[in-house]
Amino acid sequence: MAGSRSPRVVAPELPVARVAVDVSLPHLDRPFDYLVPERLHADAVPGCRVRVRFNRQLLDGFLLERVAESEFPGRLAWLERVISPEQVLSADLLGLARTVATHYAGTLSDALRLIVPPRHARVEQEALRPAVAPPARPRAEPWSRYEHGAAFLEAVHAGKPARVVWQALPGEDWPARLAEAAATSAAGGRSALIVVPDHRDVRRLETACAALLGEAGVVALTADLGPAERYRRWLAVHRGAVRVVVGTRAAMFAPVHDLGLAVVWDDGDELHAYPQSPYPHARDVLARRAHSAGAALVVGGFARTAEAALLVESGWAHEVVAHRDVVRRAAPRVTAIGEDDTQVARDPTVRAARLPSVAFQAARSALEQRAPVLVQVPRRGYVPALACARCRERAHCRRCAGPLALPGGTAEDGAARPAACRWCGATEAAFRCSACGDRRLRAVAIGAGRTAEELGRAFSGVTVRTSGGGGVLESVPAAPALIVATPGAEPVAEGGYGAALLLDGRTLLARPDLRATENALRLWFAAAAMVRPAREGGRVVVMAESVLQPVQALVRWDPSWHAALELDGRRELGFPPAKRVAAVDGTPDAVADMVDSVELPSTGEVLGPVPLGEVDEDGAAERERALLRVERHEGRALAQALRDAQAVRAARKNTEPVRVQVDPFQLL
Repeated sequence: MAGSRSPRVVAPELPVARVAVDVSLPHLDRPFDYLVPERLHADAVPGCRVRVRFNRQLLDGFLLERVAESEFPGRLAWLERVISPEQVLSADLLGLARTVATHYAGTLSDALRLIVPPRHARVEQEALRPAVAPPARPRAEPWSRYEHGAAFLEAVHAGKPARVVWQALPGEDWPARLAEAAATSAAGGRSALIVVPDHRDVRRLETACAALLGEAGVVALTADLGPAERYRRWLAVHRGAVRVVVGTRAAMFAPVHDLGLAVVWDDGDELHAYPQSPYPHARDVLARRAHSAGAALVVGGFARTAEAALLVESGWAHEVVAHRDVVRRAAPRVTAIGEDDTQVARDPTVRAARLPSVAFQAARSALEQRAPVLVQVPRRGYVPALACARCRERAHCRRCAGPLALPGGTAEDGAARPAACRWCGATEAAFRCSACGDRRLRAVAIGAGRTAEELGRAFSGVTVRTSGGGGVLESVPAAPALIVATPGAEPVAEGGYGAALLLDGRTLLARPDLRATENALRLWFAAAAMVRPAREGGRVVVMAESVLQPVQALVRWDPSWHAALELDGRRELGFPPAKRVAAVDGTPDAVADMVDSVELPSTGEVLGPVPLGEVDEDGAAERERALLRVERHEGRALAQALRDAQAVRAARKNTEPVRVQVDPFQLL
């Protein structure tokens, strides 16, 4: 017949292609078999991008493997097209995608979207980037200030799976130290992958790496790159032209060859948690990559998270810390509110004032020494918390120790609703402060913009600069100035700051969040580490009571002590990382259906559901969250149960979606 297509001929060898089709439905989360036509036989290689017909639509996918026969008894459809013969999905990346999907109760297609960037045909046709020769091994003296630091670099160079939690010293040039570790791995013939929170950190780290490896020896992968440039750099790594990769959270999936060192800096920063399904965290992904590849791992920072403390406590990782004498010589002097009677006698309002006299004195002293002063103010967007109106201690639930909040709407009799727990949903109609016994509650508020205005009036003639939001300063000169910055936006000061004022400490500590104290201490350490040592006049004033444990950790500069306490508290309360927890979000009906569909392991329990804040006109919750909790050794079983429940709901064509996050960074 005129115009009819010639019959397709099957490929002469391995005629069946197993394809991961780009569909996110959980009940379709498996490979599908397709026949390979003879015309695509040469290009249809494992790892390439293909296009297939699925449910009467043409969809993209990845060819996973070629086999001789299919186990499917029915008639197979044909492979329609090979989009590109470039083998972008290697066996290592496929294994990583499956690991991420399994651990976080997600689908393989969701993981693959995060791991393999979109294709740009023009970039694939460009000439191959020449491979860079291994660099000379850098000297290890800077790491010798830390106990076992030099031994760690020796293990990295030898290709041994040394796993450490690194406690950086105050004032440490951490980009230079990490660049030395990466260059040591590259000198030994293996690759290095370093993930940091934001693009400012990437720029500093890339500069430090280029100084040791040359500009061609390092690649930076960040979200602010254009799609074509990002794919160009990704291909350079995938093809083995570059061995050292630095970047933000997306770089945790970089296709490095022969991984020898994986690093995550400041793992407590929320930017390390990916906001897209299946919501992986850079620390956990890099730990699994290092374990699988037999590579070294560094979890570094000025502070320490409970997750890092668990790695050390379990023996899976070891500490790389400096001796206490070295820490004391490098640290600034830290002053807390009300730490001695003399301070209170001189300023009776020291505990209530937002900027007491001791802070003014520290700032004036630094300015007189011609040094800049850092003023850290909590950023906008922190949720006001409920606290005791008398002593300002955080308001906790008596049942599960979760944070109390005031729900929206009114009760049936028109009265205001009582405070309720944001974790378990229990109401607290008769609050009594555990510290002072007062029954009154108050909200905690902040004012970042007003801080700069007040300081400008208090220090007339002194330059006041702000850093945060849309205007972040990279660095400031060694000149007298007041730098008001939000957490994470503190600019680097030449020669270090003369003083740092950490304002609104109570606000940070009172956040309705499981990680409130841990995060506050992390932000304080990051700012205080930028201050000159005490022997050079450096001073830090934290606006929080000296009796609080996180404040004591800052005063003593002992983050490991506080991390151990935090881990013990999480273990007592039954929250991550002591236990595995999954959050299920959605409409009340969808959450209830999902919870009923999950077959929890033997140690499983359900907390909630509780409202997420949105209410309709009748005061009913529009979205809720339920927490599913199991013992840590049953975490894999919990993830599998969640995957199975989502598959059942999808097969029943439930129209109301739910969001499932395993070990969410924030429980609220």
